[in-house]
Amino acid sequence: MVTPEQKEQCAVYVEQTFKVSHARACKLVSCSRTTKYYNKKMPIKDARVAELISQVIGSSRRGRKKVIPLVLKKDPKQSAFRIRRVYTQSGYSLFKRPRKRVANNQPNPAQVPLMANEEWAIDFMYDSLVTGRAIRSLNIIDPFNRVCKGIYIKHSFAAKSLIESMEQAIEKHGKPKSIRTDNGPEFISKAFQLWMHKNSIKWHAIEKGKPQQNCFIERFNRTAREDFFDLNLFRDLQQANELAGVYLNEYNDYRPHESLLNQTPSQYAA
Repeated sequence: MVTPEQKEQCAVYVEQTFKVSHARACKLVSCSRTTKYYNKKMPIKDARVAELISQVIGSSRRGRKKVIPLVLKKDPKQSAFRIRRVYTQSGYSLFKRPRKRVANNQPNPAQVPLMANEEWAIDFMYDSLVTGRAIRSLNIIDPFNRVCKGIYIKHSFAAKSLIESMEQAIEKHGKPKSIRTDNGPEFISKAFQLWMHKNSIKWHAIEKGKPQQNCFIERFNRTAREDFFDLNLFRDLQQANELAGVYLNEYNDYRPHESLLNQTPSQYAA
């Protein structure tokens, strides 16, 4: 977008370079002819503010939110709106890196697989120890028979930790043909994507903001929250993982599911 000041500069350049009249130059650059004869008052009124801004900034890089209160300390009579306008027009604004837009995935509604290990649904949950330190839980479930393949609790899950936990589950239960996840940073990381490619596992990512497309793991998360996380206090990771193993056996072997005709996941899988 070209500002009026830039249009004036263009008109002067055309007039001096191509030896045309001022009216002709203004017409070529779509600039008003009256700007040449109008004496601007704003630069004179803003001179004090521009001087204060220059003093405050000096040789450092300071953003508008830092500059305005510093200028007001030097001259309380100035207006924050004027300081912001002069700061922007004088070219002091810092470069703001635009946010990287991630392309949204295609609609991917959840469907019940026709056999075990056809697809696994995985997701994370958050909780904390009695000391207040945060912990994360990686939950893995097979939507076909609702068998929970694992609950792995750690303080944090980088891509490397995620891969280690997935390999433990695969060693115990076999390899799935595909994995359904949301668009979390661990799942879209290059390391995890490369690991799935090496193991010939397809990635079924849901749309952003559509958790219902991963409904099986979301329903399990609610059950785990009510029956496990909210009912226990964890001293450390070792105790949390031990209790998770006890709950895992209870969920798979003793808890009936209405969607499985009131059978347990283990009974239905058999």
